[in-house]
This record gives sequence, structure tokens and C-alpha cells, in this order.
Amino acid sequence: MSDLTVTVIVGPGLRADPDLLRETAEAEFPQLGVVGRVEIAADAAAVAASLEQIPGALVVLPGDDPATRELLISDGPHAARTVWYDLTRTGPVPVAGDAVHLYGRGVWGLCWAIRHAVHRLRRPARRFRYGPDPEQWAELRLPRPRPGGDPPPVAVLLHGGFWRSQWAADLMDALAIDLADRGYAAWNLEYRRPDQHGWAATAADVAAGIAALSALPEFPDRPDRLDLDRVAVLGHSAGGQLALRAAADSATDGPVRVAVAVSLAGVVDLVEAQRRWLGTGAVAAALGGTPEQVPAQYAAADPAARLPLRVPQLIVQGRQDDPDLVDLNRRYAESARSAGDRVTVLESAGDHFSVIDPAAPIWHTTFARLAEQLEVKSQ
Repeated sequence: MSDLTVTVIVGPGLRADPDLLRETAEAEFPQLGVVGRVEIAADAAAVAASLEQIPGALVVLPGDDPATRELLISDGPHAARTVWYDLTRTGPVPVAGDAVHLYGRGVWGLCWAIRHAVHRLRRPARRFRYGPDPEQWAELRLPRPRPGGDPPPVAVLLHGGFWRSQWAADLMDALAIDLADRGYAAWNLEYRRPDQHGWAATAADVAAGIAALSALPEFPDRPDRLDLDRVAVLGHSAGGQLALRAAADSATDGPVRVAVAVSLAGVVDLVEAQRRWLGTGAVAAALGGTPEQVPAQYAAADPAARLPLRVPQLIVQGRQDDPDLVDLNRRYAESARSAGDRVTVLESAGDHFSVIDPAAPIWHTTFARLAEQLEVKSQ
């Protein structure tokens, strides 16, 4: 059992059933191996007092109360331990210091807020910026130094969420930690999403974020560097599309070449996904139109249209996921093989999130296949 404590603070007047929030949080605490509690604050003064007095990780649901929301930009020692979470789709909100703001995932999102609060304190990451926008960053978690000082291979992580801004890089925290524990340098990449910035910004950010690996500074506390000859790009859901597209682009351009592309329940055929209205029209919303309206966007972005990618691929899919995703992944793998690509298919028990759950059997098998592809052994 961890000695880390987590306190969820529910702000005054929050429009959600407090018992449901408590049940949701209390079910999550043991999954993370932490001691946790839920506190219902009567007013903004009570929230402010809790921020100053309560140790450990803090998750605060501020609600709409203006006085409570002013606390989001109130700096102090608590900021580095605080995740602010809005149930509704508020959009990005400025927060003080090293605090984090997540939003728009409903009650279930409280689980993700708690997870992020735990992961960022339990296994801190180094954050690097690759552009001026607040969302142009990546977090690096390094493994223990390898015997002989051999540089570790790199795992670039691209989160999903149907390319919508309320879903962010925290989705991949647990996988980043697991990969670092297994001997990889985990590069968890955030990028601007097209719902707020347009598709061109998303595509450019993924390319720039991967290229930034070649310009990282020396690490004084590390005898090794990163092995940029062994870079794997792993993308989940919508991030699977981004990973495969990035791999295809790297085969012909860019300072960092992708050695293996891993699609974890990825949206691997954009045209067919749009025809089937996956994510209630998420594809057309992201790319700015249908395949008939913006054919050039689809030609560049769609993994199925880019075949052969000329990069080895690992296509991972849980059988209990959306049947349309299962179908698209099966047919994509067959097409990729027919086009001459080297493709390994892993389909086994699991749902849409099992593929990024370090405790799930499907992830353990995925990692073993990835290690074989890169010819490395876990530490």
C-alpha cells in the first residue's frame, strides 16, 4: 500500500450527486493503491483552507461558484499537487503554477483526474516544450540507467479521444510509467487538437513533437542518451491513426525515423470510419469535412490510404471493443500485408481501454511483441 494520500474536494453547489462522486472516487482509490477521501466544501473559504492544510494529492471539482473558481489561479505550495477538474466542457482554463486542469469528461472523468493526480506525484516526469502554444509539450520519463550505459529505446505515446480537446495526454500516464519501468524512455506527447486549432495544427504538432527528440538537452544525471535508432510510436484510438501517419511520414522525411508503429485500438481507416459515423461524426469534425469535401486531407492522414507505410506495424485490438473498430483493424491489417508491409496482429480479450492498462493481459502481450520488434529486453 502506498503512503500517498488523495483528497477529492467537491466545491460548493457543484451540479452532480455528491454520493455518486463519492462512490466513484472510493472505487478508484484501491485500484491505485492509495488512501483517499472525499470532502464536500461548504464554500470557497473551505476549499481554500483545504488547499493550504491538506497534504498529498488534491483533486478539486470547483463547479460554477465564482469565488471558488478564482482559486484556480491562486498560486502556492498546493499548486504542484493539485488537479482541477470540471465535469463540463469548459475548454482550457488557466491555472496557477504547476497545477493541472482537466475538463469535459463527466463523472467518469473524475477517475482520470484522480489517476493523473497520483501518477504525476508517484512518478514525476520532465516536461519539455516543442512550441509556444500551451499544448505543445511532451513529458519524458526515463528508465533506470542500463548496464554499460547503453541508451534506452524510446516509446512515443499519442493519446486518443476522437481528436477532441477534453481528452489529453494524461490518458497515457500509466502506460508511460510502465514503459519506463520496463527500460524505455517514455515520451508522452501532447498536441493541439483540431476541434480548437484545426487539423493542420494537429498534424504539424505530432511531427514536431517527435522531431524534438533529436534536440533534447544532455541529462547531467544520466550516463546514457536516447537510442533514436529504436523509436516506437504507440497511439491509442484516434492516436493510433496519428501514430501510423507519423510512421509513414518518417519513412520519407524528418530527423527521427520510426522503427515500429503500434496502433492500440486505432482508427486505422478514416474513410470507412466516417461512413460508419464512428464517434458521432468525429472523423469529419476533425479533418474539416467528409472525404468528398477534403480529399487531400484524407489522402495524407488516412493510414489505409497511405499503404504501404514501409514501417513495421503492430496492430492491437481488444475483442470486446466496438465491433466496427474490430472490423476496421482486421481489414486494415489484411490490406497492409497485401501491400507488402510487415504487420503483426494481436487481437485478444479486452475492451477499448484494456490496451492501455498496464495490468491487462493484452498489454503484457503487446509489450512482449514490441520488445521483439525492437530486439530489446525489459529491465
